[in-house]
Amino acid sequence: MDRFVWASGLLDINETLVIQQRGVRLYDGDEKTKFDLGTLLLSTHRLLWRDQKKHECCITLLLSQIVFFEEQAAGIGKSAKIVVHLQPVPPNKEPGPYQGSKYSYIKLSFKEHGQIEAGRVRAVGIVGIERKLEEKRKETDKNISEAFEDLSKLMAKAKEMVDLSKLIANKIKDKQGDISEDETIRFKSYLLSMGIANPVTRETHGSGTHYHMQLAKQLAGMLQAPLEEQGGMVALTDVYCLTNRARGMELLSPEDLVNACKMFEALRLPMRLRIFDSGVMVVQLQSHNEDEMIASALETVSEKGFLSSEEYAKLVGISVLLAKERLLLAEKFGHLCRDDSVESLRFYPNLFLTQD
Repeated sequence: MDRFVWASGLLDINETLVIQQRGVRLYDGDEKTKFDLGTLLLSTHRLLWRDQKKHECCITLLLSQIVFFEEQAAGIGKSAKIVVHLQPVPPNKEPGPYQGSKYSYIKLSFKEHGQIEAGRVRAVGIVGIERKLEEKRKETDKNISEAFEDLSKLMAKAKEMVDLSKLIANKIKDKQGDISEDETIRFKSYLLSMGIANPVTRETHGSGTHYHMQLAKQLAGMLQAPLEEQGGMVALTDVYCLTNRARGMELLSPEDLVNACKMFEALRLPMRLRIFDSGVMVVQLQSHNEDEMIASALETVSEKGFLSSEEYAKLVGISVLLAKERLLLAEKFGHLCRDDSVESLRFYPNLFLTQD
């Protein structure tokens, strides 16, 4: 009993009640104590005993102090008990009802039954916690294995669908069968909306430079329209999302995407990979006019007086990342200046260029 300390009886924020039982008496070893009739509470962290008549009387024992426990069956005139074996008293123990005890165990006597339910909760003490963690890990491994098994079946089915779509696409291309021009256009639009566009893969084009060259050509054809809609520049992260959405199950790795984009200029494709001073990477049309972009940023900021990256992004309809890079570029060439405060990073027209 000298391992118990006084407590308020309230659970901590990160503590959860597991089970509770009324009519429990505490024994110090084999000896009865004054803690005769109370409610036993088992939480995820502690064992608590609260007097059923004097609710302010509450003592607690950390589960880390418990080594193991065993059950004692009820007999003639004797109630069922659980024997709880304890660790030695810690040196920094807080005040409790007992200063010392000759026993290294306590007994919980269940006058109103409930010992079976309390005995089922084995996840106490160091050994119990480790056992519980091991059970949870095995359950997680089982769930992961089942999930991957289902995913493999799904991917196999998706592969069949992709192969079928390729066959139909080839028939359309070769004008085989009685398919009208309108039906051809409509069916192609269906395929594109599903994200199936015969993607370049390592299986079909090998690996290394040849693969990245073919991939770059396909990317150029797919990105032309989005780049024109976005003003000639799209962040590489957005390109990654657009590309993998269109490729369906044949996902592209970030490394392969970067290597393919680096081939744009060498293949003389109408776009290129650009890396800003901040390290942000974008795909940009070759026809993109940087002077016009800077002039547009200066004009917008001058109209509003000042703008943050977020405000500028909303006005011109681009991402905050690209908005910030445009404003920083205009600042780099001396057209804008900044005010970096606790409120936000704001950009102002550089009045030194316009006023004497």
